Amino acid sequence: MNGLARKLATARFVRFAVVGIGAALMFFVLSWALVSAGVPPFAGSVIAYLLAFVMAYSAQRSWTFEGRHGHGRAFPRYLATQLVCALFAGLSAHVAVSVFSAPPLVMSAVITLAAGAASYVLSSVWVFRDDQKAV
Repeated sequence: MNGLARKLATARFVRFAVVGIGAALMFFVLSWALVSAGVPPFAGSVIAYLLAFVMAYSAQRSWTFEGRHGHGRAFPRYLATQLVCALFAGLSAHVAVSVFSAPPLVMSAVITLAAGAASYVLSSVWVFRDDQKAV
């Protein structure tokens, strides 16, 4: 990888991480606020997740991956990627606790990093692939 490509990849990863952290914080704050305001926990969490998901997709598509991918192709792939990552996180959490007896804090750190890495790879090579830009 030449110097320019390496810089672009690094910048893209940083933008991806910023959006992901922002979405996680948004989910945390919204779920807390909704449940604290009296919304039932299941509904509050689902609403918060959906809003964070929409924000994350919009920011990843427009900012991280430069906004030139058509929604008709990118959105279903992003949705599928997030579902795969959720299942991967669940399986990883189960293995971390059941097989390795990891405490909850370690389990959470491991699955956060693993799911984030999987999401970045799938987003880069499938959802927002550079050769699929709709210019």
